[in-house]
Parts: sequence; structure tokens; C-alpha cells
Amino acid sequence: MDKSPKKDTFAKSRKLVHYVKEKLNELMNSGTDEDDPNSPLVSIKRFEDIHMEPDLLKAVYAAGFNRPSKIQANALPLLLADPPLNLVAQSQSGTGKTAAFVLAMLTRVNKDLDHPQVICLCPTYELAIQTGEICAKLALYMKNITMIYAVSGEHMPPSCQVTQHIIIGTPGKIMDWGIKYKSFDLSKIRVFVLDEADTMVSTQGHHDQCIRIHRNLATSCQMIFFSATYDEEVLHFVKFMVADPTIIRLPREQECLDNIKQYYVMCRGEESKYSSIQNIYGGITIGQAIIFCNTRKSAAWLSKKLINDGHSVAVLSGELNVEERLGILDRFRAGLEKVLVTTNVLSRGIDVSQVTIVVNFHMPTLHGSGYPDYDTYLHRIGRTGRFGKHGIAINLIDSERDMKLSLAFEAHFKKPIALLNTNDSDEVQNLEN
Repeated sequence: MDKSPKKDTFAKSRKLVHYVKEKLNELMNSGTDEDDPNSPLVSIKRFEDIHMEPDLLKAVYAAGFNRPSKIQANALPLLLADPPLNLVAQSQSGTGKTAAFVLAMLTRVNKDLDHPQVICLCPTYELAIQTGEICAKLALYMKNITMIYAVSGEHMPPSCQVTQHIIIGTPGKIMDWGIKYKSFDLSKIRVFVLDEADTMVSTQGHHDQCIRIHRNLATSCQMIFFSATYDEEVLHFVKFMVADPTIIRLPREQECLDNIKQYYVMCRGEESKYSSIQNIYGGITIGQAIIFCNTRKSAAWLSKKLINDGHSVAVLSGELNVEERLGILDRFRAGLEKVLVTTNVLSRGIDVSQVTIVVNFHMPTLHGSGYPDYDTYLHRIGRTGRFGKHGIAINLIDSERDMKLSLAFEAHFKKPIALLNTNDSDEVQNLEN
């Protein structure tokens, strides 16, 4: 007799979750703003409104989060719902989406079990390490929750078993541990997170590895996919992988760039581009800057010239091993170098809050085809303007093709890209205003 009320309550809970989920999907698709007083999205204004463990809430504030960002306010009630819901979420870089899914990961762990329960897949070594650092901060007061990195350089003997609760790593290494060596049981995973999901499912190697990992998960496993961008083809694939997902797509791409001023500079070859960088660097106060090149050769050439002229510069490109890359990033985050010259290896997911300027030394194109790469452009300039701060993005133009690309980015994102004369010191100084 005493079980009936529990069943009735559970049934009501499921109906309520289903109702909220339907309404949220309607709101996300209609673009309802969280400031609409009639929207249920306004109900989450404080982290206290989200029913987290006290130790987890304490760590949230200790980590410097004062109130939920828009994506956290919308995603966390769904991520922490009981029974668990599958979520596909899009939000711009620098809005706190990593903290959102990490909070869900930590909440779902049963500390009494000594086997992996959460997998977080990241496209790169650097992003996996950064996600793990955030996880460690938010787990600061949660005793007995353990985590392990499954990345290049981490060795797991075939005879050993993984006992940590959370595995954060790259697809190849997690596939080796879970499928090849059977170091843990994929069917016991309760939460599967795919970070930078558009890259993971659209890159050929990651695409196949993600599918193989996914096939070994239980149907009850909670699926959480996060990214700053989704095109329709990738979104269709994500829906194929995620059963009955709730989809959050906000803000729109154009809104992602509201706090980033964009400019283009007319140049005459790479030496002219270098002179423009010198003029910019000498004319305004720069916290830190990231300069994107399309090739390793150009990145090496540019960094050498900057160093020879007395600038504090680091260069990061794909031929470096993971330890070297991580060391360079740590130095840049610590402010030991003010300028980072890099290729697209750093265009996604890395947060350095002091970056005030991003320079496109070369315009991003789709695999050298000449067609504009909108996602890469968004991710590149999104390295500045983090967490609502103001940032500056500058495109260096030295050909008719570059000009067409700049116009294409302007039209696509519906944000002005203004002409900047770097030889005019007054114009350069006005960048700070």
C-alpha cells in the first residue's frame, strides 16, 4: 500500500518533466528571450534555484561563478532532471557551457561505486586538460570523486582496470581503453558528454570513433552534446545519435559577436601585414593577443620576426607534441608571453580571459577551397570577448579573394567589419574606445 503514492508521484514527475521539455523545445525554436517575463526560463536566476549538493554549490561560488549564464540557466534544470534527459545544446564560446555539463557530470556520480560512470569526449588534448581542470575546481569539496585523463601520454596496461568515476579524454584513447583493452565497461556509463560536438562528428577519424563508443553505451545512458556551432547536417547526425533530445540553440550566431568589434586592414603582402601588426601593437594597450595563420610555415615566420623585434611571443602549431603544446598554453595563460601565434589547432574551446585582440593573418577557408569557413571564423574571433568582455578582431586583407571572404563573413553574421587604417595613429588609438 505504501508504494502507490510513490508511483503516483513518480508518474506526475515524469509528466511534469515531459511538459517542461516540450515547452523548452518550443521556446528554443521560437527564439524566446530569457528576459521575457512570461517565459519559464526566468525562473533560474541563482544557482540556489538549481538543486545541487551543498558541497557542489560551495565550489561553484569558490570558482568565481556569481550567477548562472544564459546557457547554464537553461541547460542545468534539464541536465539535472530526474529521470535524466538527453540534451543537445548550442551556445557561444565563453558562456560557461563547460561548467554546465561538468556540474551534470559530478551530480550523476555514485561515489559508492568504484568504476567509471561518466565519459567526456574532447577533440584535443588541450581541451581535455582544460575541461579536467574545471572539473577538479567544481569537485573541490566533493570527497571521494575521482577522475582520470584518457589522452596521449597516459598509459593504461591491458591487464589494468580503470576505477575512477570520471574519464575525460580524446576519442582514440577512450576507444582503446574501453573497447580494445576492456579496461572499463562502457555499458555501465551513466553520462556521455560530447564537447565541441560539431568537430567530433564531422571530423572523419573522430566521427568513426564516436560511433563505435556510442554503440557500446547503454540505452539508459544520458547523452549530453555541447558545441558553439551546429550546421544542419551535423545536427541531423546528432539527432540520430541522441534519442529524443531536448535541443537548446541560443544565442544566434549574430548575437555571439555583439561584444566583439571587427575590422579589416588593407595590406600589400605579408610584410605589409607584419607592419600593420606592429602599428596595432604599438598604438594600443593589449592584454594579450592571438594571431591565426593558415600554415605552420607562416606561423614560424611571423613569430620569428616578432621575437627579433623584441616582442614576447609563443608559437603553437600541430607538429608540437602534447607536452610542448600544453606548456606553451600554460605560459600564455600565466601572461609570460603576450602574443600567441598559432594555426587552427587553437581555434576551439581554449579560454584565456586576458585576450583582447584576435588577428586573422590569413582568412579561414574550407580546406583550402577558397570558400569561407564560417565556423572557424566564429571560433577564432571567439577567443576574445570571453564571458561578456569586449574584444577586437582584425582581418588582414591583401587580395581580392580575402576581401570577398571578409564581405562574406560580414554578410553571414550580419555584423559590420569596418575599415581600419593602421598607419593612422588616431584610428588605432580609437580601437580602445
